[in-house]
Amino acid sequence: LSEHQHWGSDLHLPQMPFEEIMYNDESAYKWLCTLKKVGIVLLTGAATRQGELVKLGHRVGFLRLTFYGPTWQVQDKAGANNVAYTTEKLCFHTDYPVLQHPPGVQFLHCIKQTATGGESEVVDGFHVSNRLKKQNPQAYQILSSTAVDYTDVGVDYCDFAVQCKQRIIDVDSRGQPVRINYNNATRDTVFDIPAEKVRPFYAALKEFDDLLNSAEHKFTYKLKPGDIVTFDNWRVLHGRQSYPPGAGVTRHLEGAYADWDVVMSRLRLLRRRVLKRD
Repeated sequence: LSEHQHWGSDLHLPQMPFEEIMYNDESAYKWLCTLKKVGIVLLTGAATRQGELVKLGHRVGFLRLTFYGPTWQVQDKAGANNVAYTTEKLCFHTDYPVLQHPPGVQFLHCIKQTATGGESEVVDGFHVSNRLKKQNPQAYQILSSTAVDYTDVGVDYCDFAVQCKQRIIDVDSRGQPVRINYNNATRDTVFDIPAEKVRPFYAALKEFDDLLNSAEHKFTYKLKPGDIVTFDNWRVLHGRQSYPPGAGVTRHLEGAYADWDVVMSRLRLLRRRVLKRD
């Protein structure tokens, strides 16, 4: 489980039936192992109604409560307090870098899909970080050592006003990436670093962003109603292409989070059950 399988535009998106992982321990174990190794798995065949992610949360243990609630609805909304709740393009990002401990796993359940646009995009942040380290070690060092301010203020499930400092590329003691913290929508206007370091930082960030958006690294797919994409929010950056606005709701995803501690606990329990049967 310590080994990651890196990928780019050549990703063969792993797929498993939703009902199978819900009621078969071996399938659930395979799902979580693949999620840890590849960083993303598509579950197919869920019902096209709200509440399926609550069931999935019970399967792994429990969902992570955030300022947007235990689950949240991604659709075009009047007076949206989040760019995700519009029809506009979403650039590559990880969710909640404004929290000191961002959610580790994200679930997105497609309930309704627009006929035109709305394609999902993902990129392996660890793979891109390693590519940056190889082609520009100084840029990698800057992004893995510079504390960036994130802030978010609003009203949803509750009132919130949060602020945090994160390194865009978090690394371990060996200098290897362990978490990506990148979301321009919540990156603060405050940036308290020495003036002479500002230009090198933005040059490094542009190089990283260019790699994220290169055709070589990003994978594009379109969710169908009943699909649930599950992915590593510490590793996989996700985005969305824009889609035309309509008179009613033309695209509806339900989202939820879980923590890696919870998911790994369930994985170990499932492993014991599977080995016991063998």
